[in-house]
Amino acid sequence: MNLPRTRILLDNDTGIDDALALAYLSACEHVEIVAVTSTAGNVDADQVAANNRALLELCGQPQVPVLIGARAPLRIKLVTTEETHGPQGVGYATLPNPAPAEEPESGQDAVDFWIREARANPGELTALLSAPLTNFALALRREPQLPWLLGKVVIMGGAFYHQGNTTPTAEWNTHVDPHAAAEVYAAYSAAAAAGLDPNKLPIVCSLDTTERFEMDPSLLTDLAAAAGCTEPEIVDAKDPEGTRSAASNPLVRYLSDALRFYFEFHRAYDQGYIAHVHDYFAAGIAAGTLEYRSRPATIDVETESPLLFGTTVADFRSLWGKAANASVVSWNDPQAGFRELVQRIGALAARLDTE
Repeated sequence: MNLPRTRILLDNDTGIDDALALAYLSACEHVEIVAVTSTAGNVDADQVAANNRALLELCGQPQVPVLIGARAPLRIKLVTTEETHGPQGVGYATLPNPAPAEEPESGQDAVDFWIREARANPGELTALLSAPLTNFALALRREPQLPWLLGKVVIMGGAFYHQGNTTPTAEWNTHVDPHAAAEVYAAYSAAAAAGLDPNKLPIVCSLDTTERFEMDPSLLTDLAAAAGCTEPEIVDAKDPEGTRSAASNPLVRYLSDALRFYFEFHRAYDQGYIAHVHDYFAAGIAAGTLEYRSRPATIDVETESPLLFGTTVADFRSLWGKAANASVVSWNDPQAGFRELVQRIGALAARLDTE
């Protein structure tokens, strides 16, 4: 399949599923990762940046700039989630310390970088947001023309007709910084009212569809085989917790150790020995490799109610009388998506092992 060149600005809070998404994008030969900006979320921003630099080096992409963005939500205290992703954010995975981050240009932070790149490359960049929307809200404050300057925007966040994964109604990324999410959707409401092309509205991957990407441990066996590992990689629910991978391939070993922690977490919360890999699905949409269907909606975020704090609400029927400010994914194909994941990351892992 001949895919057009795609240039991605990635904002993440790595995070096990963020790590899988970043490895996948590194494996897509038609994708250029312009930069990875690090937002506090699953772990603090400095740890996120360290995870990103180490994983990019492992994936053969040490040249990609990694910048630190917001270290805290706009208006509330940061809450991280080490119980879900491990103390360093990547489960049981360990890597040598990455090379020190390059110092950005004087006075430049992650938000400045985004704005500079969008202005210099109008219509060319895809923004992939798999973290709390703090950095993107700050960027929109500084440059209200971003909705017009970016080519495509993909957001992993929210829950509509689906149970929340942080509160009964709220999804994690949105709940970490609901004020930022509310600002982002308000900015796109204003842009829609000003005539923004509907194709430039954010594509929202909510829990309604990301939790359909339910990874079974057998996928790691398939991945190891695709990478040419010398022995089968077997991750079994009966293994003692914390068992480490012995895979001969470093990338397979890293992802296996990260995902084992995620399997154990989901089991502890009575969801089975599986892993919901939300951010991989969003990355596939950003890369143009995964099929999906979507429908327009007007989204807002609850920031006042203690009971519903961080809840996303979508008006699919124009009951509010406002123009759509997002396109919400309504269908995906997990089976095809997992085949794509194994093929791409397996090929990358095999290639890196021979270099």
